[in-house]
Amino acid sequence: MDRFLVTGGAGFLGSHLCDSLLAKGADVVCIDNFFSGNKDNIRHLFSRNFFELIRHDIIHPLFVEVDKIYHLACPASPIHYQLNPIKTVKTNVMGTINMLGLAKRIKARILLASSSEVYGDSQVHPQPESYWGNVNPIGLRSCYDEGKRVAETLMMDYHRQNNVDIKIARIFNTYGPRMAIDDGRVVSNFIVQALKKESLTVYGDGSQTRSFCYVSDLVHALMTMMDADEFSGPVNLGNPAEFTIIELAEKIVKLTKSSSKIVHKPLPSDDPVRRCPDISLANDKLHWTPKIDLEEGLVKTIDYFKEKLGL
Repeated sequence: MDRFLVTGGAGFLGSHLCDSLLAKGADVVCIDNFFSGNKDNIRHLFSRNFFELIRHDIIHPLFVEVDKIYHLACPASPIHYQLNPIKTVKTNVMGTINMLGLAKRIKARILLASSSEVYGDSQVHPQPESYWGNVNPIGLRSCYDEGKRVAETLMMDYHRQNNVDIKIARIFNTYGPRMAIDDGRVVSNFIVQALKKESLTVYGDGSQTRSFCYVSDLVHALMTMMDADEFSGPVNLGNPAEFTIIELAEKIVKLTKSSSKIVHKPLPSDDPVRRCPDISLANDKLHWTPKIDLEEGLVKTIDYFKEKLGL
């Protein structure tokens, strides 16, 4: 039985990963400091024999014995990571150093949950892994964007200098049940606003595009990447189907049968205009492609938020 460490395991993505690892018969150690994670996401796992929760902030060293490490810890939505930008940088840099130090000591394989934000406001579309990005190093988003870029640098340097077995996954927009109501990301924002019959807030004219990957597809990709012996990445993981923000808003209003209107507000600084992954490398190396289309995934996510809001 493999023993896995999942940092950020009580978060949206981490909790689904813990579920899937346990379903495969693994022994799971979940680490979270609950800055943006939530115990409710993993409460159903507390009685499981092979699940262990440790409350810990990874900017401090951690000593455990595991076989593989999924390093997901970091607030992922602008609202959360801009709340304490210095903390965000520390998590990405000091936290990654601590996890790589752990992996080096115990000879564990480590996978970094990096982000499409490493590409910044991309000048290349769709974004391939070979693109170096267009990131503002001193903007409001740079604590996260540059933090993830430094985390990738650290992964590669520990691999080259210390022969640490690494994986780098660049995650594009992912959505699904267990997103926080106050997450601040576009899918959860629109669904909550539509269910509450509030106006849907679109920043800019809504012509900017995003791709949306359902959480089960993304978790499957992460687990496949972890098991790929001859491939370290970086690799883009996301859904290549591209939608404008206006299209997403209209689709959610329709699926929720809401009377909500769409209102426009100024576009935040450094907000990417187009964001869509080139996943040809994931197709080639991992034989992975997402299965859940946007409408199917949104229905599942809307049902979750209806329950959370008591509707």
